[in-house]
Amino acid sequence: MTRLVVGPFNRVEGDLELTLDIEEGRVAEARVAATLYRGFEQILVGRPAGDALTIAPRICGICSVSQSLAAAAALREISGVKPPRNGELAANLVHAAENIADHLSHFYLFFMPDFARAEYAPKPWHAEIAARFKAVEGAAARDMLPARARLLHIMGLLAGKWPHSLALQPGGVTRALDLGGKMRLLAILGDFRAFAESNLFGAPLEDIAAMETPEDLWAYAETKADFAAFLRLARDLSLDKLGRCALPLMSFGGYHGAEGPLFQAGVVDAAGAAKTMGRIGEQVAASYFADCAEDPFRAHTLPDMERVGAYSFAKAPRLDGSPAETGAVARQAVAGQKLVRALLAQSGGSQVLARVVARVLEIALITIAAENWARALNVRENFCETAPPLASGAVIGRVEAARGALGHWVSVERGAIRAYQIIAPTTWNFSPRDAAGVPGPLEQALVGVETGALGAKAAAIQHVVRSFDPCMVCTAH
Repeated sequence: MTRLVVGPFNRVEGDLELTLDIEEGRVAEARVAATLYRGFEQILVGRPAGDALTIAPRICGICSVSQSLAAAAALREISGVKPPRNGELAANLVHAAENIADHLSHFYLFFMPDFARAEYAPKPWHAEIAARFKAVEGAAARDMLPARARLLHIMGLLAGKWPHSLALQPGGVTRALDLGGKMRLLAILGDFRAFAESNLFGAPLEDIAAMETPEDLWAYAETKADFAAFLRLARDLSLDKLGRCALPLMSFGGYHGAEGPLFQAGVVDAAGAAKTMGRIGEQVAASYFADCAEDPFRAHTLPDMERVGAYSFAKAPRLDGSPAETGAVARQAVAGQKLVRALLAQSGGSQVLARVVARVLEIALITIAAENWARALNVRENFCETAPPLASGAVIGRVEAARGALGHWVSVERGAIRAYQIIAPTTWNFSPRDAAGVPGPLEQALVGVETGALGAKAAAIQHVVRSFDPCMVCTAH
């Protein structure tokens, strides 16, 4: 057996390291380590509860809206304030812009450049992919980045700035639009639709959203577009067999409104059968933290660098004692999206292809929804209600970030934060082993990956890791 240490990873938000045990050219065991401690959970304790709206978004610079909305959702539950319709719509639009931007960055800047590696030079598609997606040099990034930047103008219109906006409040969004602002918003979404339909999909968004079967997907793969190019190489490399993980898939539900969420909350298995959401806890058997209660409402986060057997600054979240996968593939599986469920059923679990397809598919689904939300805004009505002074309570603020289920477990006494625990999507997916020695999702997905003569430099390792789109800075508190 050979032991490889892979890291640090580029094109990843934060610090990540893998320890891989290799037998006969394949990964036999994997340990995934978050190597940075940040301590936001301790920073928040003792402060006025409203400070969470300022501090929590600074956990991350690329998904700060998700952190804002989780904090606002928790404080909303304590205060009892109900946002007006405009406030719900505007919050969804801001969140949609951030999540679409994250999905774009993942596909164009983080994931696809790995297929331009020299390892794939003998492949007939390599020259095309390298010209389009090679890091720094590829043409795709030059096409995508202006469209992404234009999309993020939504932040200026509805949130004042990005990242770390203060406009997202328990009672809605403090930055209201006039009629001119609404027209600008619709124009921005129209411009983004034009980019997505011409470059990313090469087809109307509605056609992409309507795909229901693998046969639909592979027929579309013969068209000319960036997503189609990925599908062709994915078929050639059998990415539907790489990085398989057959754990429960969990979503907290995304983009809430008066009619219910756009994507519902729940848990399903790989076959799409519904499961009970159950009890969420965190374990620290392999984490650099002192022993504490598993229940996030009773837990604390105190570093212990001398802990025997520890190898990560991530805790180990568990759903009824079991690891669970979260992310776009889980969100769409729970929501009943037929294509994603079919891809999961074919392989008996999530894998690289399904994770990436779900993420790119969401760009179409969310853009269509965002256009409808923008049209529904009534600029003559209120965007925010003032919340009453916070008293006491213990609540959970749940949202769906781009990378999956994000929860803030918040306890407030007399308006001050008594305890604050955050379980981020990457904490779930990049979990270390728990007290029973059960690996987390990525640790399971890496088992069996072929490394061959390239060892730690094998592109397959990168594909599996990046298929989860890690955000390590949200993880290590």
